[in-house]
Amino acid sequence: MVHFVGAGPGAPDLITVRGQKLLEEADCVIYAGSLVNPALLEHTKEGALIRNSAEMTLEEVLEVMEAMEEQGKTTVRLHTGDMSLYGAVREQMDRLDALGISYDDTPGVSSFCGAAAALRAEYTLPGVSQTVIISRMAGRTPVPEGEQISMLARHGASMALFLSSGMLPALQEELLRGAYTEDTPAALVYKATWPEEKVIRCTLGTLAERGAAAGISKTALVLVGDFLGDAYDRSLLYDPAFTTGFRKGQKR
Repeated sequence: MVHFVGAGPGAPDLITVRGQKLLEEADCVIYAGSLVNPALLEHTKEGALIRNSAEMTLEEVLEVMEAMEEQGKTTVRLHTGDMSLYGAVREQMDRLDALGISYDDTPGVSSFCGAAAALRAEYTLPGVSQTVIISRMAGRTPVPEGEQISMLARHGASMALFLSSGMLPALQEELLRGAYTEDTPAALVYKATWPEEKVIRCTLGTLAERGAAAGISKTALVLVGDFLGDAYDRSLLYDPAFTTGFRKGQKR
């Protein structure tokens, strides 16, 4: 059996209870060494086989999984954050299906949630934005046609951008081609929830400059949108005058 487990954004205690239990019981752990906090490996049992997938190809990862399965042992494939976002997990699952190897999926806390926590921010503020766009800049790996940052930026929604902090000048230019302005609030969150977490609040017009000054070029999320500002509407859900399925609104 193979268990895909989301490790969370970085802090070891932000893995789920289920994920930690699977990690403790696994005979083999294949972890994304470039991103997963190695402190999580302290939860593995004595004698467990530990492999770093940063040094492996897909084929090598699958060879280890298959060997463990033949021995009747369990494998935890430990991905950073939640593997449904930039986790390259679908290709592993499809290959396991072809091999007839059973697997399941334990979700994790994504770093875009950890970044919002670091900023004490809410992506979906009433009267500001009710949409969150999660994307990345095209780099060595392209993005599908129609998903260029400038096109997504036309919505003016809250944006959380992965894998883009090494291209801040180009990213800033692309964002400014949409509905944002140079005064639109922005932020860089480096290693959200890790001990070395760093938060930089800025405007979109100063994003590249502030990132360069801080020496940030990887392992950081870029957040953009008016949700980082101070103006928003009160939530109707908790407004005394608003009727819900659980209470009747009071006349003012």
